[in-house]
Amino acid sequence: MSAKDLRLVTDGWPYEPGQVSVRRVRGADNRVKIQMRVDLGVLQMEARGRPDGAHPHGCDSLLQFQKERIEAYRRRNGTDLGFVLDPVECREIRDEALQYYQRYLANFVLDDFDAVAEDTQRNLDVLDMCSTYAAEDEDRFALEPYRPYILMMHAQSLALATMSRGDYRAALAQVQGGMRSIRDVFTRHGRAGAWRRSSEIRVLRALRREIQRYLPADRVRLLKRMLKKAVRLEKYEEAARLRDQLVDIEQQDHSQT
Repeated sequence: MSAKDLRLVTDGWPYEPGQVSVRRVRGADNRVKIQMRVDLGVLQMEARGRPDGAHPHGCDSLLQFQKERIEAYRRRNGTDLGFVLDPVECREIRDEALQYYQRYLANFVLDDFDAVAEDTQRNLDVLDMCSTYAAEDEDRFALEPYRPYILMMHAQSLALATMSRGDYRAALAQVQGGMRSIRDVFTRHGRAGAWRRSSEIRVLRALRREIQRYLPADRVRLLKRMLKKAVRLEKYEEAARLRDQLVDIEQQDHSQT
């Protein structure tokens, strides 16, 4: 069998429809590569830098190249007003973003959540750049439908990485921040009520519940919520009892400081 035959790579690694199957290998250049099994063979990506290993215009990525162009334009003109990306440039930067999507999907399966956070933030930068500088409306909005998904993956990866380091409160804050960002996207596009039913929010809600299992109960916050409900329902005896409990806790905290 020729060394160029991909069966040397795929033998013993069957393709399974509906599953993302990935692995890390060390390449001939001694650098780590990421391989993803697909129906017709294998996708191989660099673990760092641009996934295909290219350096367009001598830069790490087309995104970086365009950022440098914008900054140079701003230095010359004192503003970025008037800078535009033509349809070809927008298409090229979208094609590059697809490479990073494949890699952050692979890294999520590999539990490399810091790498996922880096690549999702990078693709969010692509969306922002296109929406700001694209010459054509079609290019400004081409990737916007994917923004909630990328925001979800970004928040999820940040939270999971933070959880692995034992900081559950920070992880909870990252999830809640991601949910707010997704809500803002839906609101901005005139769908203020739809964000609650989105699949991205369902994923983050499930992760929020998982994180909350590791957090100690905040008794003061719970009592305040119960007190507010009791007052709303005009259960004044119960409200008085809850208020007394809150006073006792505050006095105990004060005596310990």
